[in-house]
Amino acid sequence: MRLARACIESVLMKVHFCVVGRLRASPEKQLIDDYIERFDRTGRALGLRPCRIAEVEDKKNAGMAAEAELLRKAIPKGAVICTLDERGKLLSSPDFSKRLADWRDTGRQDVAFVIGGADGIDPSLRAEADFSISLGKMVWPHMLVRVLLAEQIYRAATILAGSPYHRV
Repeated sequence: MRLARACIESVLMKVHFCVVGRLRASPEKQLIDDYIERFDRTGRALGLRPCRIAEVEDKKNAGMAAEAELLRKAIPKGAVICTLDERGKLLSSPDFSKRLADWRDTGRQDVAFVIGGADGIDPSLRAEADFSISLGKMVWPHMLVRVLLAEQIYRAATILAGSPYHRV
């Protein structure tokens, strides 16, 4: 039984949000917590581990390079690094869910979604990313990007599960 559980655990992909800034009690935090809880429930049967959020200190006075160093420390070793950046690729929700499933199905143990601070992500860290996603041509406050990403990973899990949550 222990061996079977270990085999199942080894195929699960962990999802991480590596983000700049601390989110205090707020409507945004409530939304994020709700979507993450939904994702955690739906994702387990799909080989997706519960989402972990790693918040690093906002270094406005020290610049993006200082934030990038903190973000690098928060990203699990060997993780797929996916930045959220206005220069990234525009994906539909089904395409995003397929990308998530592809990472899982190729044996990736961790995926780290990286959200920078108010000034964005340092170019050196953007260059290290395996993939970059844009949420559109508009620029969003980094705290709202967390909400949008949380909803999209939940939506991706429901698409993979065949749930009616996502309507085409």
